[in-house]
Amino acid sequence: MAITAAMVKELRDTTGAGMMDAKKALTETAGDMEAAVDWLRTKGLAKAAKKSGRTAAEGLVAVAVEGGKGVAVEVNSETDFVGKNADFQAMVASIAAVAKGVNTTEELLAADLGGKTVADVVTAKVATIGENMSVRRMATVSGNTVVSYVHNAVVDGMGKIGVLVALDGDNEAFGKMVAMHIAAANPASLSEADLDPELVEKEKQVQIEIARESGKPEAVIEKMIVGRMKKFLSEVTLLGQAYVVNPDQTVEEAAKEAGVAITGFVRLEVGEGIEKKEEDFAAEVAKTLKG
Repeated sequence: MAITAAMVKELRDTTGAGMMDAKKALTETAGDMEAAVDWLRTKGLAKAAKKSGRTAAEGLVAVAVEGGKGVAVEVNSETDFVGKNADFQAMVASIAAVAKGVNTTEELLAADLGGKTVADVVTAKVATIGENMSVRRMATVSGNTVVSYVHNAVVDGMGKIGVLVALDGDNEAFGKMVAMHIAAANPASLSEADLDPELVEKEKQVQIEIARESGKPEAVIEKMIVGRMKKFLSEVTLLGQAYVVNPDQTVEEAAKEAGVAITGFVRLEVGEGIEKKEEDFAAEVAKTLKG
């Protein structure tokens, strides 16, 4: 029988499954709604979809380096507990291995992993572990030398913060120290040239308003802004930051002394930028009792 949009919508509303999964279930069961629900349940798709609204802000970042390319992948879960689960860790490691052969998150989700797409592997894991999960993002760097570092690693190559540093030159020991610096200092960009112009302009306007509050003449304010913006740029750009190992040097100066040039970096932190929903346990219990 013909599968209509209304039928697909009804199945989606009933199970919480995705549109394509709902359509496939109806096709596989010749439009039998009850059988389609069971089909989705046996595939773990209904269960996975119902969990998709939960905030997944925990998880792990995995890093992998091969040749002159490094990749960092963030895979999220709902709770920190799952990040310590060996099955979850194995899945993240396998996803990171696949990521070495692709360039974008979209390509990664569609890539083959043991006969399934990465997206399908994650969906299946949601059903077995019982938490919402997602491959949130990936990033790559390439260079003559690529060094990786994981802060507070739970297992080799995986933890809460993953860093990759690309160098022009061969000094892995220095690269590792710079990666540790990046993990701690969290620079916004490599240099001033790489900074988002909107970020720079926003900071400039903030500093102008602060300076005007002092009541000083505009000519004096202009000089103040030059100094303040110079300080700002030194704080947010990697090359301009004071090197944690020797604060008397900038990172750029330290790199020259080490005989290398830093050409790029990646820093991924689990849950960065995700608004976590704060659960009021007492309110939830009270609501349940009233019900």
